[in-house]
Amino acid sequence: MDFLQLLVGGVANGCIYGLVALGFVLIYKSSEGVNFAQGDMMMLGAFLALGFGNADQLGLPFGVAVLAAMAAMFGVGYGIDRVVVRKIFGQPHFALVILTIALGFVLRFVAGSLFGYTPLVLETPFSGRNLNFGGVIVGLNDLVTIFVTLILTLALWGFFARTRIGLAAQAASQNQMAAYIVGVPVMRVNSLIWGLSGVVATVAGVLYASKGAIDPNIGLLGIKAFAAAVIGGMGSLPGALLGGLIIGIIEPIAGRYAPGEVAVMSPYIIMLIVLVTRPGGLFAQIHAKKV
Repeated sequence: MDFLQLLVGGVANGCIYGLVALGFVLIYKSSEGVNFAQGDMMMLGAFLALGFGNADQLGLPFGVAVLAAMAAMFGVGYGIDRVVVRKIFGQPHFALVILTIALGFVLRFVAGSLFGYTPLVLETPFSGRNLNFGGVIVGLNDLVTIFVTLILTLALWGFFARTRIGLAAQAASQNQMAAYIVGVPVMRVNSLIWGLSGVVATVAGVLYASKGAIDPNIGLLGIKAFAAAVIGGMGSLPGALLGGLIIGIIEPIAGRYAPGEVAVMSPYIIMLIVLVTRPGGLFAQIHAKKV
């Protein structure tokens, strides 16, 4: 019974890791770049939802506050690409890595300045409500997290597989110059994908906040999410979710049955094992580039 309880909690946590990892994959699928500020975008999205719903501020209903935060974070992501990332267009990918690491520090500073560094609680309609399944206590927030993650993963898969913008984003990642020549608005597509990654980050942030308090440092969760994206395969949306689930399940089990040091290092140990045995990730999508 104790193991099942750990498993349920691990799946829910893994879904949050998977959602943040989806943000990494979105950027990678459109530009083959890595946004190391994705975790901090998640953090900022959670704080914006809290701010929009706070009775002392706007006091919007929970659903409206979340939608407003998603819209705001779409603008933040879109603006980051237009104002910052576009300035290093054509530079090595390493430049984007350094830029987004610095951007993460900036977002943490902004969040700390606006909301403070004391942990805050985002009240949600499903916080603190539990269901009992044969002795296994499952939080309603965990069920909502799992459901939303599955729906969002399927929606994003359909977006890249079936829509013109999604296909254009993949074409741009293959060869930006060739895509531009055949009429793909590469710059605009990249900005839209950055905006979409901000929306996904906000959803992850709200779901994370439904399970506990938030502060500017929760953005560091993005490091584990990056490990999840690597484990699943940087170009794979289902792989990002699987990688998140693997880390989410292993963490509490290692914390319960293994020394504390092993539990802390377990996500990165798994990542190293996967990189050694399957460098492209479990759902590797490595293809020859089409020119």
